[in-house]
Amino acid sequence: MFWKLDELTWSEAGEALREADYVLLPTGSLEQHGPHLPLSVDTVRAMYLVDEILKGSDKYNLKLVSLPVLPYGCSEHHMHFPGTVTLGLETYIHLVKDIGVSVHRHGARRFAAVNFHGGNTSPLSLALQLVRVETGMKTYLIHWTSFARDLIDEWTVPGWGHACEHETSIMLYYRPDLVRKDRIVKPKIKLKSPIQGFRYFDEITDTGGLGDPGRASAEFAEKLIGEVTDRILRALKENLEAERSR
Repeated sequence: MFWKLDELTWSEAGEALREADYVLLPTGSLEQHGPHLPLSVDTVRAMYLVDEILKGSDKYNLKLVSLPVLPYGCSEHHMHFPGTVTLGLETYIHLVKDIGVSVHRHGARRFAAVNFHGGNTSPLSLALQLVRVETGMKTYLIHWTSFARDLIDEWTVPGWGHACEHETSIMLYYRPDLVRKDRIVKPKIKLKSPIQGFRYFDEITDTGGLGDPGRASAEFAEKLIGEVTDRILRALKENLEAERSR
């Protein structure tokens, strides 16, 4: 069973939030995704892939409420490419915290961010920690790609990660009309470093992308989406059962 919060009346929302096993916040971004994909890739993925999770809820006897997708993220590392919009780290942390506190005030028991942009991961972790500390409500971070990494690794070559064969495949599956197929090129990697550090993406790649988007396949995306959706639902159910057994 699932509900989309923005489609409910206030009385329906109150009942759904109190009844839900988890309230989900899909998190995306508005940032460059190479010359062949739109700025909305992460937000499109968040919208469609969280819908897949919702539609699979009955299989695991889960009750889920989904908030609208948060379409802005922490994207400073992409700001040298026009069109990218970023929120400051503190702004983002406070925004997510306020959303979590709000749903808790209406009776939510568990709050999970379902994330589709790597730059959001660290600030989301901090925001969710603040929600837990302030409200006592249990909070979770589900980074979709973490549940898919081994499957993508088996299918393609090392180096994927942004505007790559993985993300292009998902866009070909859900929104092929937004993929500029005539602009697909394999990026040239400018920098490989043995240590991590903050870098703008134009320091790393000439196109803003990684991997080889020319390998993209809607057929692969379909297989990937089914398996990863099931993995996430299974993890949500197992976590719920573990909590209830304590």
